[in-house]
Amino acid sequence: MNETVAAAPSMSFWDLCLQGGWTMIPLALLLLLCIYVFIERFIAVTKAAQEDENFMKRIRGYIHEGETESALNLCDITRTPYARLIAKGISRIGRPVNDVLVAIENTGNLEIANLSRGLPWLATTAAGAPMLGFLGTVIGMVQAFYAIAQAGSSASIDSFASGIYSALVTTVAGLIVGIIALFAYNFLVARINKIMNKLEARTMDFMDLLNEPAA
Repeated sequence: MNETVAAAPSMSFWDLCLQGGWTMIPLALLLLLCIYVFIERFIAVTKAAQEDENFMKRIRGYIHEGETESALNLCDITRTPYARLIAKGISRIGRPVNDVLVAIENTGNLEIANLSRGLPWLATTAAGAPMLGFLGTVIGMVQAFYAIAQAGSSASIDSFASGIYSALVTTVAGLIVGIIALFAYNFLVARINKIMNKLEARTMDFMDLLNEPAA
């Protein structure tokens, strides 16, 4: 005997999102913000990480020859955090070593702060999106139980289950947005930390350069 099994009704992604209620709107906005910040910062960090291997060699040659203007022009043309760091040091040549070092370190801090712009939004989204999703779930559960209480004895398990899965949609959405923001934040932070380490290395290279005897 053949038994015909009714196929379960399918639900599109859009219909599923609509089941989440109004809390899906701020979650969608946070997701768009997260994507925008990640792409914009990724491009900026990628450009900042580019470095000419011959840059320091040319700077060393200019400094030894006393051509500080040529060295500054090279830094201006290069347009990278490393170049701006070295340019600040070159502009302080002739002053006490500690003054030169402090000026370079301050410039480095400003460069890192500029690269980190927008990251607080990712960190906030990573922490706030799941909480917003939980809030939507709690609100949905309250509404579901209220509807069941109003229905009284005529309430069915179908209406109860429908309200529960609708409420849980916001939790899933919040976790997805939060996970995306967390991975994006940690990825960018790791890239910025690498740039910071290179800036520190270039600072030491420049300070050593000032103490080298001219050829």
